[in-house]
Amino acid sequence: MGVEFGVLLSEIATSDTHGEDSPYFAGWKAYDADPYDAVSNPSGVIQMGLAENQVSFDLLENYLKQHPEISNWGSGISSFRENALFQDYHGLKTFRKAMASFMEQIRGGRAKFDPDRIVLTAGATAANELLTFILADPGDALLIPTPYYPGFDRDLRWRTGVNITPVHCNSSNGFQITVKALEEAYARAVAANIRVRGLLLTNPSNPLGTAITKSVLEEILDFAARKDIHLISDEIYSGSVFSSAQFVSMAEIVEARGYDNSDRVHIVYSLSKDLGLPGFRVGTIYSYNDRVVTTARRMSSFTLVSSQTQKMLASMLCDKEFTENYIKINRERLRKRYEHIIAGLKNAGIECLQGNAGLFAWMNLGPLLEEPKKEDELSFWNLMLHEVKLNISPGSSCHCSEAGWFRMCFANMSQHTLDIALRRIQVFIEKRNAIKGQYFL
Repeated sequence: MGVEFGVLLSEIATSDTHGEDSPYFAGWKAYDADPYDAVSNPSGVIQMGLAENQVSFDLLENYLKQHPEISNWGSGISSFRENALFQDYHGLKTFRKAMASFMEQIRGGRAKFDPDRIVLTAGATAANELLTFILADPGDALLIPTPYYPGFDRDLRWRTGVNITPVHCNSSNGFQITVKALEEAYARAVAANIRVRGLLLTNPSNPLGTAITKSVLEEILDFAARKDIHLISDEIYSGSVFSSAQFVSMAEIVEARGYDNSDRVHIVYSLSKDLGLPGFRVGTIYSYNDRVVTTARRMSSFTLVSSQTQKMLASMLCDKEFTENYIKINRERLRKRYEHIIAGLKNAGIECLQGNAGLFAWMNLGPLLEEPKKEDELSFWNLMLHEVKLNISPGSSCHCSEAGWFRMCFANMSQHTLDIALRRIQVFIEKRNAIKGQYFL
């Protein structure tokens, strides 16, 4: 029989650093309690807080139908034994080679990846936490430009004891990162007697849905070199840029500079977003630092990817005809879906930041707030969640410094469901405007 109070638990277990009470996670709970279903619960909450890619899942399903052998054990008992007993934390060499090749494909062949520098982890969450453990000590800090993915508060802080120092970006320049903002954030940490050990980027950005330009990436690497800190480039949406020419990887910057300062650069990637396989829990760390690669590989024994998963995905990723076709079609479908949601929101009178990547739209609902305050933003979010029945993520959960911005995900549902969501928004705003009109008569 469980006892609520009694024997003490650890500080980590009882810490609120996980952040599960934030609006980001609270919205998920509201969806779980009343999920939309076209047939059984048409008035339920539509999940628009989940950055999951289902628009090209049929391509994966069709591939498995045409190649059923890759999801089986292979040639009988011997193959079963090979997979069941394999546990080397280096991972299957065939899979690491396939991942390196896939990462190169996504970048249009403009960067090279050495399979021996790829460290496998159970998703990008594990990769980012593992890097945080390696690069920083408890009490140290990582700089992260805002707005940023709300899960970073959990992923990077909860178990590591490391702090996050936000780099405040704003809408005046489309939330682009500037050297001035980086310097100000660094100075704040120093003034608080906090040692900065690294800077983490998401490129393309979650929640902005924008890829960082080459010139800005160069400035960021220069900044990291000046401050003698590490640079983590989380590139899990690199294959979800609507045009490959619009994305520049930090790997390209490093190579163009002859690997100068490369030992401070670490790239995170995952198959969860581009390939739409979050349940497979496949992430990677790619570091140019030998000591980081060695240490990460040792620590990855806590977050291994199953050998059966590696074997299956190695077969799929080695099929160049399939991967080239998938990348092309997936980008086109995401572009069309993005343009559809932007047009639908504009029709409802809502403007969005111009994006070119990812699975979401960053929309400005500031004009609908009573006042440009966080409290008003959260009140509006609560209204959207419980009356309009849409779970969207408020900008404050992403540490956005300006009230009224929201992230809306569009790729985790059918086109029909998305249209219902857009219709709900339009009806809500029409009613709201009608009430305002009556008020001013």
